[in-house]
Amino acid sequence: QVQLVESGGGLVQSGGSLRLSCETSGITNLDLVAIAWFRQAPGKEREGVSCISGRDGIVDYQHSRKGRFTISKDDTENTVYLQMDSLTPGDTAVYYCAARNFYCDDQSRAYGFWGQGTQVAVSS
Repeated sequence: QVQLVESGGGLVQSGGSLRLSCETSGITNLDLVAIAWFRQAPGKEREGVSCISGRDGIVDYQHSRKGRFTISKDDTENTVYLQMDSLTPGDTAVYYCAARNFYCDDQSRAYGFWGQGTQVAVSS
């Protein structure tokens, strides 16, 4: 059974950094799945942030962030990370990781496995 557990969220001042972790279990080979980060701010739709897979490599869904967010994975730890730098209040949201087979997709409905989410709050 696939399980995803996010951690690393919290309250940070504008300009600060956070590193989110998505610890996976039940996935024998991370290269065979796509792990994506989504976020959802209050009153807004869930939106894709970034994705990593063995088939696609790294896919950034929000180019406007100009490199502030970096996705990576550690196969030995079965964990995917999202490094977030130069945070702004506009980045405040619940951040989720999600998994699907093989290929990245920017639509949340394409993913069958989700974590519980981790709250990120950025103060001005």
